[in-house]
Amino acid sequence: MLLAQRPIQLVEAERDMMRRACAFNAQVMDFIRPEVKPGVTTESIDDLVNQYTRDHGHVPTQFNYVVGEETYRKNTCISVNDVICHGIPGPYVLQEGDIVNVDLTTTVDGWIGDQSETFMIGEVSDEARGVVQCSFDAMWAAIDAITPGCRIATIGKSITKLARDRGYSVVREFVGHGVGRKFHQEPSIPHYATPESYRQRLLPGMTFTIEPMINVGTRHGDVDKEDGWTVRTKDGKLSAQFEHTILMTEDGPEAMTQTKDGPRRGHQF
Repeated sequence: MLLAQRPIQLVEAERDMMRRACAFNAQVMDFIRPEVKPGVTTESIDDLVNQYTRDHGHVPTQFNYVVGEETYRKNTCISVNDVICHGIPGPYVLQEGDIVNVDLTTTVDGWIGDQSETFMIGEVSDEARGVVQCSFDAMWAAIDAITPGCRIATIGKSITKLARDRGYSVVREFVGHGVGRKFHQEPSIPHYATPESYRQRLLPGMTFTIEPMINVGTRHGDVDKEDGWTVRTKDGKLSAQFEHTILMTEDGPEAMTQTKDGPRRGHQF
């Protein structure tokens, strides 16, 4: 997908608009939280997100989002077990032992909040719990490592070290991104260090996502040839992801999409 030409630094009034969009997006996540359970279809979760968002006068950003020649027709991405990202909600019924990532994005008065969370359905395996914990901890390790003016590579270095120390792999093909009035804009936020990420810096007023995708096995995935969106791990092993929208302030990072009822920094699954 094409990104905007340069990173955007928001003034305080614009930051407040982003905070409002992100706060509502987090509110949606808490709304659907009790519904992510055994016996529920992923499509029913998507329908709830759509109804709740529109009842409040806002718009699910992902609906009718266009990438190249493809148009996305759902309101969320819901990725189960070995799906790395871009899982399309449908008739699949959540089962005890599943892990499922729900990725929500909302446009509120022209500003966009974006986040995702991986849920564990009932009792899950130690392997599932471990990869969920790693993704959550990697996200927060990156948030806690960045400072005003730091290199974007700080994010990738933090995530890669934690994942490798625990024996997991980090997906490279899908990255975080700037977000604001546009869904995807500069800067690109890779979850591993790249030459470009060493050159670019995170300046006050920049808003972006950190959203590490962590795999139990190989980091590689395949895009479903039929639907053109769903990305599954190449070896069929589990994948987990967490995401927050971050504002870099003059004093440090602010995670704007934190929920009231969901896991906070340091949570143990």
